[in-house]
Amino acid sequence: MNADKQGRRSRANARFRRYWQGGWPPFLLGMILLTVWETAVRKGWVEAWLLPAPSTVGKEFIASAERMWPDLLSTATVALTGLAAGVAAGAVFASLLHLSRLLRAALYPLIVLSQNIPLIVLAPLLVMWMGFGDEPKALIAALVCFFPVTVAVLDGFRRTDPVLISYMRMAGASRWQLFFLLEWPSALPSFFSGAKLSAAYSVMGAVIAEWLGAERGLGMIMQLAASSFRTDRVFVATLWVILLSLLLFFAMGWLERLAVRGKAGGDAG
Repeated sequence: MNADKQGRRSRANARFRRYWQGGWPPFLLGMILLTVWETAVRKGWVEAWLLPAPSTVGKEFIASAERMWPDLLSTATVALTGLAAGVAAGAVFASLLHLSRLLRAALYPLIVLSQNIPLIVLAPLLVMWMGFGDEPKALIAALVCFFPVTVAVLDGFRRTDPVLISYMRMAGASRWQLFFLLEWPSALPSFFSGAKLSAAYSVMGAVIAEWLGAERGLGMIMQLAASSFRTDRVFVATLWVILLSLLLFFAMGWLERLAVRGKAGGDAG
């Protein structure tokens, strides 16, 4: 029992040291940049209405937190819906392309080409076709999330150990057994790499969609604040976007640890 407790404590200490060693350089750089920014505004080197001081943004952040909550919730709902749809569609689509060479040859170049269509062009069309509800916004967020997952999962399938494939084929495994028991587990780390990227992008997709037409959301707040020269509110909305993106990114990382470590534990057992 004591050995277990000591082991957990050692692992916790090692984790803390790892986080500290990786976290202090960006923290220190961030503090230096904020200090320079604050000084530049207070000294009058930059117009405060053009670039508000961090302290002003902080005060507005606290003052508007309660008022901003419904807009934050709206953006989070759109981003989460788009993320779930985009990740699921990307995983299914990558599986289909991996299982069918004909489908892959026909569709993969079109998927890559579709990424060259700017969202700023596509979003107004979707809003015109589907209205000003949440559906076109979630679809835009899903389109943003779809491509990273598709590419990452396809790459994960390609990296499956060929020796293990040969072993399973020699053991008489069917194509579906090979796919579900070897290729998908091998592609899990790549899947979560794409999903984490999509988690960060999903908020951006939701905000772009709201910017082009919405009754509520952080994108709408940004648009209104920019048109009234309230740059402090633009910064506050941007800060909420960053926090929401980080939250989704770390939530996806937590799911990754659960899935990959659970798999590793299952394999070890």
